[in-house]
Order: sequence, then C-alpha cells, then structure tokens
Amino acid sequence: MSRIIVNRRKFLTIAGVAASAIPLSGCDALDGFLSGQSPVRDFLASANGLTYRAHRMLIGADTLVPEFSASEIRQGQRPNGSTDPTDEAYLALKEKTFADYRLTVGGLVEKPLTFSLDELRNMPTRTQITRHDCVEGWSCIAKWTGVPLATILDQVKVKPEAKFVVFHCFDTMNLGLSGAIAYYESIDLIDARHPQTILAYGNNDQALSIANGAPLRVRVERQLGYKMAKYIKGIELTSTLAPFGRGKGGFWEDLGYDWYGGI
Repeated sequence: MSRIIVNRRKFLTIAGVAASAIPLSGCDALDGFLSGQSPVRDFLASANGLTYRAHRMLIGADTLVPEFSASEIRQGQRPNGSTDPTDEAYLALKEKTFADYRLTVGGLVEKPLTFSLDELRNMPTRTQITRHDCVEGWSCIAKWTGVPLATILDQVKVKPEAKFVVFHCFDTMNLGLSGAIAYYESIDLIDARHPQTILAYGNNDQALSIANGAPLRVRVERQLGYKMAKYIKGIELTSTLAPFGRGKGGFWEDLGYDWYGGI
C-alpha cells in the first residue's frame, strides 16, 4: 500500500507544479491537457479513486494522525498559496480585526446557522500539534487550536442525503486569461467528522495570522495541505460536487489535482 501512495504523491507533485505554473502564465493549455477526454485526467482519476477506497478500507474513520510535542515545533507555520486576500468583503472585515465576521453554514441542513468568531471560540476546543504536508514536498509541524467541525455539523443537523462539506472562501484567484475564480474546497463527511478535523482560529498559541488563513481555516489532518482551505466565509452541505466550479471538488482539483489528498 505504501508503494501505491508514494507513487501517487510523486505524480501529484509533478501535476501540481504544472497546474500552478500555467495559471500564472495566463495560459489555458491545462484545460486540454487535463480535460475529461485526456489520458492524464483518466490516470489521475483512477489513482485518486484507488487511494480513496484503500484508505477507507484500511484506515478506521477515527484513526488519528501522529501528534507531536511542543519541543518539535521548529519554526512558525510556513504560509503558502494565497496569503493576503484583496476581496472587498475580506478587506472590510480585516479593517475591524474580524469583529464583524460571521461564518454561515447551510445547504442540506435542518437548521442553517451563522457564527461569530467569539461564538466559535467559546465552543469546545481542540488543540493539536500536527505536521502539515504540502504537495510541493515540504512539511511543517505546528500547533492548531479550533472548534471540531463535527461540533458545527451537530448544531446545524445535517440531512441524511448530504455527502460532502464545501468550504467557500474569501480569496478570489486570478487565472489570467481564464478570469477570476472564487476559491473553494471540499471533503466528505467521514473526514469532516474526524476528531482532528477542526476549524482553526489559533496557531502556535497566537491568533491565526492573515498569511495562514485568518480568521478561520480548516485543518484536515489526514490529507495534504491544499485540502485545508483558508479564509473561510461559509460552509455548505451538499449531495454532489457538480454545481461548484468545474465540478471536481475544489479550486486546485478543477486544475488537475486529485480530489482526495489522503496521506
């Protein structure tokens, strides 16, 4: 099994470099390279499905990833991707130190709700020291504090037909000639309810920094870093990922990354 996962990660790294470079150049060549009829897309999809099924069969729903001691934190959490959104709504919240921030949770739920940052901080918390593994090949150990996502899901009462959790974010990504796209990401309900999946508002005993996703980011510790959406403005429960973006489940997935980034 480890051989399959390592090969997949190597391939994903190569695909990720290509996917990230093309938008910066304002080129739309990736659309053809990873189109629905492309053998590269087919290979990624089959590898993704294999890894997903293997993880679900061999790893328990509540199996924890390793946690570390405070002495193993060697540096601050390394920011990556978008580090300072320029959306007007985000800038307005930032100006008031996120005092007016409200997390909206809706979709396939019986009780749609909104939560202020103070309300989230007053909920039961979880603190964990875990390793962030980036598809670019680096890793970083850091302490995260937040509210378990399962706590939020319990409050809104998820409907039986819901299968996925979609995170809508404040940062809009500019893809050059392809235009601007609002960042989004998604996970299934198994990972959403995992004990180490939290909505983090703290990092290394400090308030979450803007570079690392303030005011709120998700930590999905059993997946690669690109699955951990930052600058979250809303959460939506859904039975299908088809209506979002290009229907692949996330911003980077729409550009060729695997939807399931399990490690």
